[in-house]
Amino acid sequence: MAAPAYLSPAQVETLKKSVQYPANSSDQTRAELDFLLDWQKKRSQAQVDRSVNFLAPIGYWPHIAVLKNHERYQSNMEDLFYEGRTVMGESCNPENYPHTAKLLQGVTKDMRIMEFTVKYHLRRARPYHLEPYLQPLARMRTPSFASGHTLWAYIQAFTWSELIPNKRVEFLELAYEVGESREIMGIHYPSDEEAARVLAHRMLVAMWENPEFRADLEKAKAEWK
Repeated sequence: MAAPAYLSPAQVETLKKSVQYPANSSDQTRAELDFLLDWQKKRSQAQVDRSVNFLAPIGYWPHIAVLKNHERYQSNMEDLFYEGRTVMGESCNPENYPHTAKLLQGVTKDMRIMEFTVKYHLRRARPYHLEPYLQPLARMRTPSFASGHTLWAYIQAFTWSELIPNKRVEFLELAYEVGESREIMGIHYPSDEEAARVLAHRMLVAMWENPEFRADLEKAKAEWK
């Protein structure tokens, strides 16, 4: 029921059809399940703790940002700036960079719309639904494809990289860690992560057609000159 900030409904429709997952019975899916079983054997306690207790709870939700007196408003805005703050320091926050905040809010709103549009269009089973020996570190109520955590991590990494190009490697490393954490937890296939990365890039290419996006991007860039 939410309207996109920068994408058009037609672009959302086109993008949702631009990705597809391998069949449950395919050799690729079997190989991906084996890959996750291998992660299950070798994941360290430190990797488990970081994936479950630190990375998993991070995520900006547009509906929480509507009211500033929402009990989770502040933490939600902090999550919006997770990658920027991690790379650039504590001074990187919505108060100091309001145009960057507006841009990230629009981009991430569209990301959430795209996430659930794709998930419920394709309805991929979670890995642990197909592999009985997989012991996931969480159980999700939504379809598997594509990974929402990975989608927000990469669309933010790509956006931050436009604002601060000399930190591109650091932003992409953060996004990669988020995606890998979902595999460590046994709740996403590698192809879920890859599709999310590709989809994030395609979304930003589509957003470029919107003059409002380009204007907001330039205002945000000006804050970092």
